[in-house]
Amino acid sequence: MSFGLVEILQVFGAVAIFIFGMKMMSESIQRAAGAQFRQAVSNITSSKWLGLLSGLGITALIQSSSATTVMIVSFVNAGLMTVTESVGLILGANIGTTITGWIVSVLGFKVVLSNYAVPIFGVGVPLLFINRGKWKFWGEFLIGFAILFIGLAFLREAVPVINDDSILFEWLRRFTGYGIYSRLFFVLVGTIIAIMVQSSSVAMAVTLTMAAQGWLPIEVAASLILGENIGTTSTAFIASIVGNSEAKNTARVHFYFNLLGVLWMVFTIPLILPLLGQFLSYSFGINDVYGNAVDMTLGLSAFHTVFNLINALIFINFIPFLVKIASYGLPTSEVDYNRESKVVFLESTSQMPEMASLQLQKEVRKMAGVINDSAASFHTIINSSEIKKQTKLIKKIKHNEDITDQMEIQITEYITRLSREEVSSRTSNLFKIIISVSSELEQIADIYRQLATAIQRKMEENTYFLPEQRDEINQLNNLIVEALNVMNQNLQSSDYTKLNLKHALELEHKINTQRDTMRNNHLAMLNNVDYNIKSGMAYTNVFTSLERIADHIYNVTQTLAK
Repeated sequence: MSFGLVEILQVFGAVAIFIFGMKMMSESIQRAAGAQFRQAVSNITSSKWLGLLSGLGITALIQSSSATTVMIVSFVNAGLMTVTESVGLILGANIGTTITGWIVSVLGFKVVLSNYAVPIFGVGVPLLFINRGKWKFWGEFLIGFAILFIGLAFLREAVPVINDDSILFEWLRRFTGYGIYSRLFFVLVGTIIAIMVQSSSVAMAVTLTMAAQGWLPIEVAASLILGENIGTTSTAFIASIVGNSEAKNTARVHFYFNLLGVLWMVFTIPLILPLLGQFLSYSFGINDVYGNAVDMTLGLSAFHTVFNLINALIFINFIPFLVKIASYGLPTSEVDYNRESKVVFLESTSQMPEMASLQLQKEVRKMAGVINDSAASFHTIINSSEIKKQTKLIKKIKHNEDITDQMEIQITEYITRLSREEVSSRTSNLFKIIISVSSELEQIADIYRQLATAIQRKMEENTYFLPEQRDEINQLNNLIVEALNVMNQNLQSSDYTKLNLKHALELEHKINTQRDTMRNNHLAMLNNVDYNIKSGMAYTNVFTSLERIADHIYNVTQTLAK
C-alpha cells in the first residue's frame, strides 16, 4: 500500500471539502430558520425535557453540536438563560449531533450519493437567484448538502482499503490486546482528533470512513467515537474563556457530562456492542453487522446514538448535581455588570449571527437598566438635602453615562462584525433597530449627565428650587419613570411587531402638557421681583431636559415598532 505526501494531501483536501459543505449547510439553515431558532431558545424555561428536545432539534438541523454549545455558552454569559436551564439543551445537542453519523453511514456508504451531486446542484443553484422569501438560503443548503457528500466520496477514495496483513493493521493490533487499557488509549486518540478538527461531526465522518475501508476493528472505532465526544467539548471551553463564571460553568457541565458518560461506557463496550449488533442484525436483516466493513458503520452510528441517548436520559435527572460539581473552583458571585464590568461578547457567537440577536436584545435591556438607575438617582438628588448623598449620586449618574457610552460602542462594533456575514432580511432589520435603540438610550444617559452637572453647579452656587418648583419637577419626573417602565416592557417583548404604542403616546402627550405648564409658571414668576433668576434658569433647564428625555424614550418604542 503506497501512501505518501500526495495521498495525505488528498485526505486533507477531502476533509476540507466535507467541512466546507457542512459549514455551508449550517449557515444557510440558520439564515432560513433563524427566527424559529430564536423563538425556540427564547421559549426555553426550566423544563429540562423541552430544553433537551430543543437542543436535539437545533443540532440535528445545523449539524454541529459545537456550534450549538458555543451558542448556549454565549447565551448563559449574556444572562439569557441560567446554567441549569442550559444543561437540557446540551444533552439534546449531544443526541442531535449523532444524526451526522447516520447520514454518512446510510447515504454515504450504502448509496453512492456523489452520483446525485450534479442534479442537486441543478436544483440548488437556480434557487440562489430567487430574491423573494428564503429560497436563496434553501438553495445554499442543497448546495452545501451536495458538497458535503462529494467531500465524503473523495475521502473514501483517498483512504485506501487495507487487509489483515497490512502494516497499519499490524500497528493497530499492537494496541488492541490490553483490554480496558487499549480502549482508554483509543479514547485518548479520539479526543485528540476531535480537538484538532474542532468538530465531532467531522471526526465521526473520518472515523466511519476509516472503518468502512477496513482500517479499524469495531472496539477501536467505538473507543475513538467515545473520545471524540470528549474532544468536542473543547470548543465550548475556548468560547467560555472570555465569559463570566456562569459561562465557564456551562462549558464545564458539558465536559463532565461527556466525561462521566464515557467512563462508564468504556468499561461496558464488550457487553454493549454484541447486544447492539444482535438488535441491528435483526432490524436490518444482516447476518453480522460487524462482519462487513461497510455494514459496521451502521453499528457505529447506532452505538454513537445509543451512547448519547442513554447518557442524556440518565444525567437529565442529575442536572443540579452536574451544575454543582462543575461550579467548584469558580467565583460564587459576579461583579455588578452595570458598575464595573465592560460589555463582553463571545467572539465565537459570530459563527451564528442569526442567533446573536437574542444576546444583543439582552444587552440593550441591560443598557436600559442603567438608564433606570440614573432616573432613580436623579429623583433622589432633587428631593434630598444631604450634600454628601447628592454628590455621591451625581458621580453615579456620570459613571452610568460612561457605561452607556461603552455599551453603545461595543454593541455597534459587534453588529458591524456580524453584518459581514450574510443574514436574513429580518435579522438585518433587527440589527438596525438595536443600533438605533442603543443610540437613543445613550442620548438619554447623556442628558441625565448634563442634568447632574447642572444640579452640581446649582449646589455650588447655593441656589435652591422653590417648593412648588420641586413639586412640579417631581410630577414630571414621575411621568418620565412611568414612560421608562413602558419602554422597558416593550424591550422585554419577544416580538416587536406586536407592541402597543397607545400608552407610550398618551404619556408623551402628558409629559408635553406638564412641560408647557411648568414653562408658563416660570414665565409668570419672572414678573415677581423676588424671583431668583439663577434658580429659574436651573428650573427651566431641568424641565426642558426631562422633556427631551421623554422624546428619546418615545423614540425607542417607535423604533421597536418599525
